[in-house]
Amino acid sequence: MGIKLVVTGREHIRPDQAYLIMGNHQSLFDIFVIPAAIPLCFIGVEAAYHFSLPVWGYLIRKWGCIPIERNNLENAILSLEMAKKTLLSGMNIGILPEGHRTLTGEIAPFKKGPFHLAKDATADILPFATTGLFNYHRKASLILRPGKVTVNIGKPIPYDTFKDLSVEETRQKLFDTISKLSQQ
Repeated sequence: MGIKLVVTGREHIRPDQAYLIMGNHQSLFDIFVIPAAIPLCFIGVEAAYHFSLPVWGYLIRKWGCIPIERNNLENAILSLEMAKKTLLSGMNIGILPEGHRTLTGEIAPFKKGPFHLAKDATADILPFATTGLFNYHRKASLILRPGKVTVNIGKPIPYDTFKDLSVEETRQKLFDTISKLSQQ
C-alpha cells in the first residue's frame, strides 16, 4: 500500500510478558501498522461504534476486541473491567489513549481510562510512537501518500515505577514517553 515500515525497539519486548500496549493515534491505518510492527498477540479496545461498521465490525468482534463507549462512563468502566480481566489472564491489550485520530499531526491529550486500567490490572505498559502515518493518510481524506512510516517501541514501563503515582501523573509520564519516542 505504499508504506515503507521501519520498526525500532522490538528488542525491548518480552514475549512471555502481558503488556498494556499504548501509543499515539495518527491514522485509520494504525490498525494495520501497529500489529505489523509489534510482534505480539493482543486484543484492542475500540470505540463501540466501530462494531456497527460493515465488515470491520464483524472482524473486530471475531478478533475479540473490546468495545468502549466513550460517552457513557458506566459502560466505559465495564469495558475497562473486561480489559483488566483479559490482561490478568495473560493476554496483551492494545489501546490508543488519545481516543481519536489526530487532526493536526500532534499528539492529543490522553484520556484517563487507560491509566485506571494500568493501575487496576497492575500492568506493565509497552509504549510506542508512530510517525509518518498522519502524512500517509489524514482523517476524512481519500488520498494516500506513500512514504516511510516509523514505529518506535520504547522500553516497557514496569508497574512498580508508577504504582504510587496518581492516574494524572501516570498519564503525563506516558505522554512524555510517547512524545519523546515520536521525535526519535
